[in-house]
Amino acid sequence: MSLLRSSVLPLANVSRAFSTTTARKLAVAAEKPVLIKEFKIYRWNPDEPSKKPTLQSYQVDLNQCGPMVLDALIKIKNEADPTLTFRRSCREGICGSCAMNINGQNTLACLCRIERDTPKETRIYPLPHMYIVKDLVPDMTQFYKQYKSIKPFLQSEPPAQGEHLQSPAERRKLDGLYECILCACCSTSCPSYWWNQDEYLGPATLMQAYRWMADSRDTHKAERKAQLQNELSLYRCHTIFNCSRTCPKGLNPAEAIAKIKLDLAAE
Repeated sequence: MSLLRSSVLPLANVSRAFSTTTARKLAVAAEKPVLIKEFKIYRWNPDEPSKKPTLQSYQVDLNQCGPMVLDALIKIKNEADPTLTFRRSCREGICGSCAMNINGQNTLACLCRIERDTPKETRIYPLPHMYIVKDLVPDMTQFYKQYKSIKPFLQSEPPAQGEHLQSPAERRKLDGLYECILCACCSTSCPSYWWNQDEYLGPATLMQAYRWMADSRDTHKAERKAQLQNELSLYRCHTIFNCSRTCPKGLNPAEAIAKIKLDLAAE
């Protein structure tokens, strides 16, 4: 019984423990100063075909906005111009939906931090050299069609017994390949893809083609290689390295393409 009493604070001590000073009650958070940044955004509406594409200017207070370009776009759409059109989804650099050209570089708006140098404007365009649906939304139909053409799934005969086993070393060969989110930043930064995208598969699709060629469980490597043995699908790559420089996930499509070329040359 005495042990129980010793663990209970006197009522006076409890009231003092939760009391606050007058100064704390009157404290008010200081307001951040206005920090205006200009965003110039590509606008084009297919419902008004007679109007040429333009850059529309918007003013955003960076102290009332999140740190990423996507935050600014959402703020503009919610508070200034609901007609502004762009794609976005996960906001974590996983889905690739918000790929666009920001200040001359293809990247993800959700991973691109806003430059706080306010005198310098931020220019935002859709991914280059693609048909535009509206504003910052490119038409990805051809890109996904090419991705589908490489059969991006495991093609393998069932093992005689047990499971498809893969050693740690074999599994490590897929690192830097499977992480691709198909944002198309690399393909649309490639000059070869700009001029030959009807036939040239482009860095993103070719890297995924190699992802399955490198998979030890896949038994259709001969068919995958044969599909690329022509003048345009693979060999329009001129090793410019734009794809590797611009990848927002830090992957290296140029290296994957070089490995495909080595595999085909070794046959």
